Amino acid sequence: MLEGLIDTHCHLNFDTLLEDLSEVLKRSQKAGVFRIVIPGTDLETSRRAIQLSQSHPSLFAAVGIHPNDATKWSDNSFCLLRELAKHPKVVAIGETGLDYYRRKAPQHLQKEIFQSQLELAAELELPVIVHNRQATEDTLSVLLMWQEELTKKKSSLALHPGVWHSFSGDFQTAMIAIQKGFYLGIGGPVTYQNALEHQNIVARLPLESLLLETDAPFLSPHPFRGKRNEPAYLEIIAKKLATLHHTTPSTVAQTTTRNAEQLFAWRTSN
Repeated sequence: MLEGLIDTHCHLNFDTLLEDLSEVLKRSQKAGVFRIVIPGTDLETSRRAIQLSQSHPSLFAAVGIHPNDATKWSDNSFCLLRELAKHPKVVAIGETGLDYYRRKAPQHLQKEIFQSQLELAAELELPVIVHNRQATEDTLSVLLMWQEELTKKKSSLALHPGVWHSFSGDFQTAMIAIQKGFYLGIGGPVTYQNALEHQNIVARLPLESLLLETDAPFLSPHPFRGKRNEPAYLEIIAKKLATLHHTTPSTVAQTTTRNAEQLFAWRTSN
């Protein structure tokens, strides 16, 4: 068993994990996961993430509106998110970003809401958890402009502005994001047997810029692909990353945990 793992993206606030949450948490602890970040996808799940974070010292929350829920944005959403984000166990804004695959909201609306949440992150000096699906060019453009503004304002957030969740882009995009201080989230897809291109890219990325995540209940690693994911499977991802980087799982655990602690600057001790 590995020790000291942090799952930086896990939807414990979704019904499929809430139904047996106590057992899920027991299995995750047994697998060496000692902290979990629960991102919101709308106001309801953001509130639920905070409630869960209050129930257990190892749980932390992020609050945000997912691009697939962009049509839920209203005139008072920004203010409501700001109030939620002030909770001491909120460590990030998100999950926010762009999704041109499902197209559940117009692209212009997704961009507006994404930029609004980046403004909130800058105001509160909280990192962002960024979703991108088939919108890499626009996602990168928005993030680079935002990071440039942070730098001009000499914001402490400019050094490590956030994490590109479930990164699946090319090597060039990865390195541009890394050079601007963003971390890249690595999850179950890196273990897939048909993911050789993705594995080759991840193997070339600096371990000091990577975070571990499950995105549970989605994207279960091999050999559990197609079944419900949960944070206990983070160990599988860590071991695959160790193989790709020709290092030990312990080194992966220590390095990615240090990365997560640097990004989220935990405001509440566990």
